[in-house]
Amino acid sequence: MRIRTAGVVAVLGLALAASGCGGSDGDKPAAKESAKAAGGKLVIWADDKRTAALKPFAEEFGKENGVTVEVQAVSKDLQTNFVTASQQGSGPDVVVGAHDWIGNLVQNGAIDPVQLGAEQKSAFNETAVKAVTFNGQLYGVPYATENVALIRNTELAPEAPKTIEELVATGKQLKAQKKASEILCLQSGQNGDAYHIYPLYTSGGGYLFGTAANGDYDPKDLGVGKPESIAAFQKIAKLGEKGEGALKRSITGENSIATFTGKKCAYLVSGPWAIADAKKANIKYDISPVPGFAGGKEAQPFVGVQAFYVAAKGKNKALAQEFVTNYVTKPELAVALYKAEPRPPALTAAFDQVKGEDPDLAKFQEAGKNGQVLPAIPAMAAIWDPFGKAEAAVIGGADPAQTITAAGKTIAGQIK
Repeated sequence: MRIRTAGVVAVLGLALAASGCGGSDGDKPAAKESAKAAGGKLVIWADDKRTAALKPFAEEFGKENGVTVEVQAVSKDLQTNFVTASQQGSGPDVVVGAHDWIGNLVQNGAIDPVQLGAEQKSAFNETAVKAVTFNGQLYGVPYATENVALIRNTELAPEAPKTIEELVATGKQLKAQKKASEILCLQSGQNGDAYHIYPLYTSGGGYLFGTAANGDYDPKDLGVGKPESIAAFQKIAKLGEKGEGALKRSITGENSIATFTGKKCAYLVSGPWAIADAKKANIKYDISPVPGFAGGKEAQPFVGVQAFYVAAKGKNKALAQEFVTNYVTKPELAVALYKAEPRPPALTAAFDQVKGEDPDLAKFQEAGKNGQVLPAIPAMAAIWDPFGKAEAAVIGGADPAQTITAAGKTIAGQIK
């Protein structure tokens, strides 16, 4: 899950000029007074790539409100650093990050609910709003959605495979013909990657958490270690290094896209962040849903959302609310952020504006339309490491039942 910002400064500058970056005039005096009381500064934390995208927008907001806005890059462990800084009273006013942080941030008292009116809320993709809603309250303003799909080199594989078995058969044929060196580029590495393997896990019948009566994820119903997860990983094992060789620990987050753009594999499981590299390499590609196992359930990718949050212990909370609710919600900004990094905008008006010029958007959305919202509950933090390591071990040839049962016990112990 990567963010890129090539050319964003020019794009954002145009968008800001067009939008005038106007919020609610009635709210601005209060925001300005709050800014003066806090020393006239609004501090935003984002990762290093998003920082470049936000700076022009933030500067314009500062001019509009007569304040200084600093966008500070936190290149590593942004979520952890934000929680620590919040507890110490040295954090930002606004932070940008993934929606699955919300449970942890709320549990640590690090973010406040966001005040969006019903009309503003209805302007967003319904799934995106659901993703940033926790315990019945809205905790972030979404700006982009994301999910993985199957990206294929159409010169090597003209037709989209209907099943993972069909994909493997074509991939093996391409290897035998020396047209490719890998069957599939789905990143795992030595520590696994729960995000990218999830479509195959769900197709095999596995689940992470059950759901309560209100539709929220239930941390008491852990699927990892249950018979369904064992069955799923038995199928995944057959694709691994001791089986078909389609899933390999040598395919990592660092080399999966490069292997695809280097024409060493016909199939890549990745997201919108991979498209810029494919275009740069002049790959003729198409996008389709990740295929599931023959006779299995539908492969369901995680649907993730990128969002803006108001820090609970920020020094300028009123101005932060103004920034997040009345500037981040502008279609012009959403389009600019999309042009900087082509992920489907969460704002419907922005999505409609750009979908005509980018057919990939609709294809990614189609691939994720039956996906599962990435759990934002605090218990999700216990999933990533044990699940990923179990995945890598099974791909390497470890016994699926023993490995996943042990991972389930580890995860359950951490949740308690």
